[in-house]
Amino acid sequence: MSLWSVEQDRSQKSSLPDTNVGERLRSRFGLGLRMKIPQRYFMVAMVFASTSICYLERVGFSIAYTAAAVSVHTDERTKGYILSAFFYGYVLSQIPGGWAAQRIGPRPVLLVSFLIWSLVCGLTPTADANSSSWAPYLLATARFTIGVAQGLVFPSIHTLLAQWVPPHQRSRAVSLTTSGMYLGAALGMLCVPPLLHRTRPRYVYIFLSSLGFVWSAVWFIFSSDPPRAERAKASSAGFGMPHEPTSGQHVLPMTALSKDTDGSNKQKSWTKRINRADTIPWRSIMSSLPVWAIVVNNFTFHYALYVLMNWLPTYFSEGLRVSLESLGMSKTVPYLNMFIFSNVGGVLADHLIVGRILSVSYTRKLLNTGGFVVAAMALFMMTGVRSSTGALLLSSICLGLCALARAGFAVNHMDIAPKYAGIVMGISNTAGTLAGIVGVGLTGLILEAAKANNLELSDPRSWTMVFSTPAILCMISALIFVVFARGERIFD
Repeated sequence: MSLWSVEQDRSQKSSLPDTNVGERLRSRFGLGLRMKIPQRYFMVAMVFASTSICYLERVGFSIAYTAAAVSVHTDERTKGYILSAFFYGYVLSQIPGGWAAQRIGPRPVLLVSFLIWSLVCGLTPTADANSSSWAPYLLATARFTIGVAQGLVFPSIHTLLAQWVPPHQRSRAVSLTTSGMYLGAALGMLCVPPLLHRTRPRYVYIFLSSLGFVWSAVWFIFSSDPPRAERAKASSAGFGMPHEPTSGQHVLPMTALSKDTDGSNKQKSWTKRINRADTIPWRSIMSSLPVWAIVVNNFTFHYALYVLMNWLPTYFSEGLRVSLESLGMSKTVPYLNMFIFSNVGGVLADHLIVGRILSVSYTRKLLNTGGFVVAAMALFMMTGVRSSTGALLLSSICLGLCALARAGFAVNHMDIAPKYAGIVMGISNTAGTLAGIVGVGLTGLILEAAKANNLELSDPRSWTMVFSTPAILCMISALIFVVFARGERIFD
């Protein structure tokens, strides 16, 4: 650890409380808890829980809606539109969410986000909605609104982690909160099918809604701002999905962290940064090939992720004629793989770079290319698989290796543009969200076209283009990253 990191850690420790959350529980509710839980750890744990619950809701809705849509014979095009409505809302609130977190703080933004999507989720109509012709429109509106609300989550998480977590610990904290998404998806695959078997989709929506309300209550009671934290304070970590900075790199610039105990100095540094906002080299950033290499790879990652997350339930139930409940624990393996490989990728990248085994550029390209190429091979093989075991294995390989690739493209913006990392991340994550709109909707059109050509969804040919499209994107993106990505700073 560098001397600067040690000094910054001391500064952070002097300004961040070692709050005993167990003592607060005991004093407020009379619980006999004497364990010491530092407030910083509690906040990170709650952020991890927030990403897990959000992705549990997304996967849970896809499973419940698929079951409801089959019962009323909803066509695949309509299913695609409804499943993709979430992403139309999600893409609109990325940058506004970051602005709101800066202006009023991440805690209230996270609370409002959870309250809105939890309320709408609980009121979401089922696919039939008593056979009303308005049911698809009501469903699409509900998913759009939930997308807008959940789009506020990740920008707020960036700001909150920047306030609470010291620089040299931020890599682990961000990696942990990112992997919460995949754990939530795994829990959705595990918990929702048996619940759906015993009840109706309506009760699944209520269950998912209740999780959001419980999180909101705990957050409202026990969350707090760090001492001397100021409103309108946001890190250069940017908007959208968390990233994993490498060892020796810091999410916050030194000027934003120095003299942390001096509130006036912090205000000056932030005022200076805000006043320099008009000097952002937009033209250079938007015309930079290394930046576009990151954007293209982020689009591909989310295309593959969202297509599999939203359409795997349909693939198993109608393509393979296998119920998700019959798969037991094995159906969670793809997302557990992502949880594991997301953390492994960050640790491995740090080891290769800090240990001077490989340069930053070679490390990013190795993990990115290796992850996407193997994922592409698995996707190509899925077009001919006819067993649930084979499909689970290949989807696990695909998603796990895609998560590993995040140690390449998803961290690279910190390498090439640390000063403007937030700008690059905002552009990149917007492209990733657009991938959800394009991928989920396009998949519905592909399957509907297969039906128009008298192909049943149980016919492997119906799914050839569904899996081949992200596979081809993975190969192209890996090549683009190898050719155009850089490991050194190109923006000062």
